[in-house]
Amino acid sequence: MTTRQKAIILVLIDLITAALVWFLFYVYRIQNVEKMELTFKGSFYISMVVVPLFWILLYTIQGTYHNVKRNYRLKTLKQTFSGTLMGGLLIFFVFFLNDYVNTYTQFYSIFFVFLGLHFGITLIPRIIITSIHVRRIHKGLDGFNTIIIGGSNKALEILEEIKKLNQNPGYNFIGFVNINGSDTLLQNEMPYLGHIDNIHEILTDLEIEEAIIALESSDHERLKGIIGSLSRYNIKISTIPDAFDILAGQLKMSSIFGALLLNVTPSSMPDWQFSTKRLIDIGVSGIAMILLIPVYITLAILVKISSKGPIFFKQERIGKEGKKFQIIKFRTMVNNAETNGPQLSSSNDYRITKVGKFLRKTRLDEFPQFWNVLKGDMSLVGPRPERQFYIDQITMQDPQYLYLHKVRPGITSWGQVKFGYAENVDQMIQRMKYDLLYIRNMSLALDFKIMFYTIAIIFKGTGK
Repeated sequence: MTTRQKAIILVLIDLITAALVWFLFYVYRIQNVEKMELTFKGSFYISMVVVPLFWILLYTIQGTYHNVKRNYRLKTLKQTFSGTLMGGLLIFFVFFLNDYVNTYTQFYSIFFVFLGLHFGITLIPRIIITSIHVRRIHKGLDGFNTIIIGGSNKALEILEEIKKLNQNPGYNFIGFVNINGSDTLLQNEMPYLGHIDNIHEILTDLEIEEAIIALESSDHERLKGIIGSLSRYNIKISTIPDAFDILAGQLKMSSIFGALLLNVTPSSMPDWQFSTKRLIDIGVSGIAMILLIPVYITLAILVKISSKGPIFFKQERIGKEGKKFQIIKFRTMVNNAETNGPQLSSSNDYRITKVGKFLRKTRLDEFPQFWNVLKGDMSLVGPRPERQFYIDQITMQDPQYLYLHKVRPGITSWGQVKFGYAENVDQMIQRMKYDLLYIRNMSLALDFKIMFYTIAIIFKGTGK
């Protein structure tokens, strides 16, 4: 069963339990608080639809349905408790606060009975599902497609250590990838998949979910390069404890299903903030595209009369997890500006039109990208996407750039606010440092701060 199928099943179960809780609580409220004859009016049937959907929305924002394959009992307990408390408070103020009661202590009774019902009835099926899943993991019936990168003594030691665990930690070892030609000590333990140079084909063809990097702690540069090349993929990356001092601040202790490894975590944003970030992206972009229609029309006319050529400029960029997409902008250069191949613009670039200079300084040329955000290619805030041509040049000098593909690219970014447009590869690498710092410190508060500064740039026209 796929992760998506498991998430759908969990959503259906949560819908059923939420409806059951609301029905039971309605009966309790009518008979024990209002002490009236039990009847079911039209408003009750409406609430039987609205309330469960409210809970599903809340759980989605909370991150309950994100990566459910990695659920465990303690996580399920914490998510259910925090979700129940948050949702219970909202429902209490919307539905119950105006109820007629004999004493105010009945308000407390209503609130805690509802919380108790919802928490208990929601938790039981969730714990059962999670327990079955965890048991299958421990028995080796389910798990995560895993590769070991490296075939030296260190790789063999890691494999033997994992095998000694009392319970299966969830690694479904597909094979190993060697780094040096002599790294073949694992060939009697698992299939040889190829060299690290072919890592893209290995990860995509075999649907790898986890990678364990087995390198000597002294091999700093190689470890940095391998983690950089893996970071663009949606996989869990682990390394050995000896390497903790190498990537301080990028590693997080984890013992998921008993696997004692250090997991590389390029982002500190919790699941609920990721979900909320996407909802904000959709909401703001949808509203912006409607409210900015007069602005779009005005800018379209200005672009059209400024020089011959189309109003919009489209170009292939690389997004989250290395996926290609077509970015859309208002055209700021003369038509066919890159007839001699890819070429970055500069502050005195003769190809930029007069209207284009204004659009670039105010960032108005980026406004059509609200459509990219709605499609899911981009976010409001995130590292600016680049072309593969320049990505190849950047990663030759600093492979850390591939970390930026862990998240959706953005209309604006910390690097864009602090540094502006890059005129060459060296400047791209300088700007990358701001975007790496953003990913390490991602939060909704930081997103709002970046958007605030971007709005200030738009009105001041001080963009570089």
